[in-house]
Amino acid sequence: MSKALLAPIAFFYKMGVTFRHRLFDWGFLKSERFDIPIICIGNITVGGTGKTPMAEMIIAYMSQKHNIALLSRGYGRKTKGYREVSLSSHYREVGDEPLQIKLKFPDTVVVVCEKRSEAIRRIRSEHPEVDLIVMDDGFQHRYVEPKINVLMIDATRPIQHDRMLPVGSLRDLPSQIYRAHYFIVTKCPEKMAPIDRRILRKVLIQIAYQQVYYTRFESFIPQPLFADEASREPLAQGCKVIALSGIGNPEPFLKTLHERYKVVAEITLDDHHVYRVRDIRLFASLLAKHPGAVIVTTEKDAVKLVNRAKIPSEVRCALYYQPINISFIEDSATDFLQKLEEDVRGN
Repeated sequence: MSKALLAPIAFFYKMGVTFRHRLFDWGFLKSERFDIPIICIGNITVGGTGKTPMAEMIIAYMSQKHNIALLSRGYGRKTKGYREVSLSSHYREVGDEPLQIKLKFPDTVVVVCEKRSEAIRRIRSEHPEVDLIVMDDGFQHRYVEPKINVLMIDATRPIQHDRMLPVGSLRDLPSQIYRAHYFIVTKCPEKMAPIDRRILRKVLIQIAYQQVYYTRFESFIPQPLFADEASREPLAQGCKVIALSGIGNPEPFLKTLHERYKVVAEITLDDHHVYRVRDIRLFASLLAKHPGAVIVTTEKDAVKLVNRAKIPSEVRCALYYQPINISFIEDSATDFLQKLEEDVRGN
């Protein structure tokens, strides 16, 4: 459908979002404060801005001094209501990203619930040891007023040039960025021009205390999903790979694979894709078509492919995932995390 035909939908969507914010601003809808520090990691655009890697970075650092709970809506799950994620949970019950975080941080309380206020009260009741909550994707929620808002901004899609859904990728109003405390600009070029940084700072900073950090995704050598069955380890540069992704913005993932390996096929699926038997059959047929190739996927997709019983051995031995983290360009990650810790402890 052309953008001209989508424009009226975008207009009414913007009006709806604007009216909802007004209801909070006027006090008709209430934002609830809690007696526990809450760090909200959010964005105002759809697609992968790096919320999950940022949550993992914050959990890894803050867990040295705090008992943390991660609260997520659990987008894409087939269940409703409050659920605590366990190591044996299925991604269709709790969502792929919460399960990914639980598997990485087994001692962290991970909870999914659409009603964030209700979930926070249950966490406080059932886990009194928790003294810090990291709330994933709650910037638009507004029923909970976090102590700190960390807003993820995609450098490849500047908000000043973007438009509201479904014409553009904006899910919220750019005017709402005044509520953020930290801006984490992701997907920056490694050598970002000073003028581009100044332009972004001018666009983003509305209030003196707001701070901007520039980052990029750092990709590591793909690891076998089933290490005991891997056909090769590690994955040598230049080998044949089949790129598999079911994430919001797969371009950086695909770009990295094309730079390091010989990509013989690409499978690009919708974000939060549910893998079925037909997908596994497709993997097997592509591996047969390209002898010696392996399948490289994302961490988020890997969580959904760990059911060994449903995947034939010829596919299991060729499944790899690519770990990523967020690398700070201008300042150090430690600088950001220490300031975040000061804010958590301060008033």
